[in-house]
Amino acid sequence: MEIMMSKKRELLLNTALDLFYRQGINSIGINEVIKVSGVAKKTLYNHFNGKDDLIMAALNQRHQIFMNWLERKLGQTTSDHELIDVLFQSLQSWFSGNEAELGGFRGCFFINTSAEFSNPESDISRYCCYHKEQVRQLIQNKLNNASPDLINAICLLKEGAITTAYMTGKSAEIVQSSVNILHRLEC
Repeated sequence: MEIMMSKKRELLLNTALDLFYRQGINSIGINEVIKVSGVAKKTLYNHFNGKDDLIMAALNQRHQIFMNWLERKLGQTTSDHELIDVLFQSLQSWFSGNEAELGGFRGCFFINTSAEFSNPESDISRYCCYHKEQVRQLIQNKLNNASPDLINAICLLKEGAITTAYMTGKSAEIVQSSVNILHRLEC
């Protein structure tokens, strides 16, 4: 029985994450998640206390997916120059829809989510900040140059590239410009 429940929880969570990422959190209600997943309302409430609980679980799942992806992409880099190249090439691949585990590119789920919540003290907003801090820490741990300016520049340009690529669709130009700027800074 527990295995079946776990599969239903996973189905609900995957459905919610997909719907939230593609359409926005505030435009998707519990009934839509139930309808698309084909899971009974009672089953949803057996696994989640409500929509906020489901949102937090979706954020956590996306965080795990993204962090595992980024760790794998940056795992073999041996220099700051290579890290910058690999990071932005990986982002370009995601922007182009070539990173299956991240799904179709719809911008950053955490930026999109935090934009939908006006209270920066909410658990949801704080989790979005936590994700960004964890991404920064992962990148910083891979850098040889401990310069705060370099990590700040990498993270600012990464966030700018994600947002600009989503809004304009001109990802290749943005990625190349970001890499060029960062290579000048790393010296």
